[in-house]
Amino acid sequence: GPLAPRIGTNDWLRIGSTFHSLHAIAAEAAPVRLPGNKTINGCPDGIEEIEAGGVVVKCLQTRTDVKFILTAAPGTLDMDQALKEIYVLYADFTLKNPFYEIDMPIRCELFTEGVDALVERFDRSLISKR
Repeated sequence: GPLAPRIGTNDWLRIGSTFHSLHAIAAEAAPVRLPGNKTINGCPDGIEEIEAGGVVVKCLQTRTDVKFILTAAPGTLDMDQALKEIYVLYADFTLKNPFYEIDMPIRCELFTEGVDALVERFDRSLISKR
């Protein structure tokens, strides 16, 4: 949103790697395991959401083990829907890009433009719901 701090690629990589580590530790240390260690989406279990310090970090892990992480203000609606739409953008624009390498930061202009448009749409819908 407009009040979100602007951070660089290195900060995003640090956030992503920290969340990935916490996700993996939580999946191994969980006292109760889901059947087959899978969520209802068929993905390995682990942390799906963290809320602290005035921010929510929400994760969508795909069956191919790609994690999409969304940060938002507490109480933000439709975060699950936004993550699913980001995944569709990833499949449409990034995976079809012959220059993209799996497990590397996404540097695809069409994907970035799609995510920016999605964020704008969600910001407008959030304002209209107030």
